[in-house]
Amino acid sequence: MNRLWVRLSLAFAIVIIAVSIVFGAVVRTSLENLDPRPEMQPEVQDYLDEIRQERAPFNMTAIIIVVGGIAIVAGILMSRTLSSPMKELGEAAQAISRQDLSRRVSVRGTDEVQIMAQRFNEMADLLEEEEVLRRNLLADVAHELRNPLHILQGNLQAILDGVFPMSKVEIARLSDQTRLLTTLVDDLHDLAQAEAQQLPLNKVKTDIAFLVKETAQTFRPIATANGITLRVELLGSIPEVEVDPDRMRQVINNLLSNSLRHSTEGGQLTLTIEEINGSLQIMVKDMGSGIDPKNLNYIFDRFYRTDTARSRDQGGAGLGLAIVRAIIEAHGGDVSVFSEGIGMGSTFTVTLPVY
Repeated sequence: MNRLWVRLSLAFAIVIIAVSIVFGAVVRTSLENLDPRPEMQPEVQDYLDEIRQERAPFNMTAIIIVVGGIAIVAGILMSRTLSSPMKELGEAAQAISRQDLSRRVSVRGTDEVQIMAQRFNEMADLLEEEEVLRRNLLADVAHELRNPLHILQGNLQAILDGVFPMSKVEIARLSDQTRLLTTLVDDLHDLAQAEAQQLPLNKVKTDIAFLVKETAQTFRPIATANGITLRVELLGSIPEVEVDPDRMRQVINNLLSNSLRHSTEGGQLTLTIEEINGSLQIMVKDMGSGIDPKNLNYIFDRFYRTDTARSRDQGGAGLGLAIVRAIIEAHGGDVSVFSEGIGMGSTFTVTLPVY
């Protein structure tokens, strides 16, 4: 009795039977209230009396039985049509809760039920995509942590076995690996907070032009040592923006480190700051190794290494650009990259709202 199709069937049957009873009662009352007419023959009047007194009760009972049976069958069919998609939806939801993220439901039934089924399938698609990303992240994190840990373990064991002397050179090498681990953990922590929309930001009115020039100045000795010209260009009046200065320095640091890593001797690295249509635009343009256009959509993904510009042997954990995107999006801005191809350089563009 607690099933939807049973309740709908009974309700439908009761309504139909009630209507039939009322209709039959009205017909019977009409027959009983027929006034004899003088022009009627006695035989006709006797026949009408016989219908009212003998056959009417029998006919009414038969009508109720037949109509009731038809109503129950029709109610079952209609209720099944309504409840079947809901049952399928419930079973699919249970499958999703058991980590069967490939489960989908057919889009059928009334408009409302079809919309619900479409939304359910969209939710299942999103959950499946997020699960794939989660598994890939765990695999990538395990891979990135395993490499420096193995180096630390191997070198420490070699020192204990007397293979390597306990020299400052060896200690410095081990310190580099611990620094790499610390950086990786810190970056992952920032990404996790950003994706959960919990990245702490201390926004204040900031002279972004001064911040960019100050940050770029720290990279000038490195650029000069590698034969790379580093320029900062301010196009027009640059307004102050409300940002977290430390996070923005982190963004500029990551972009400059990335561009310098892929620039060659004799190249040029240019930072351009400009206000365009109520937005502040920071462009970092290099003449380095460039990016294959087919990889542009993935360049900001964490641990993305298909592009040779982000290979492990050239440094970096593959999180710098992902950190940049996370920080900029937390500020309500956007970051993009453009490259005409391998060997054609790259241009990273950060866009921030000016309030």
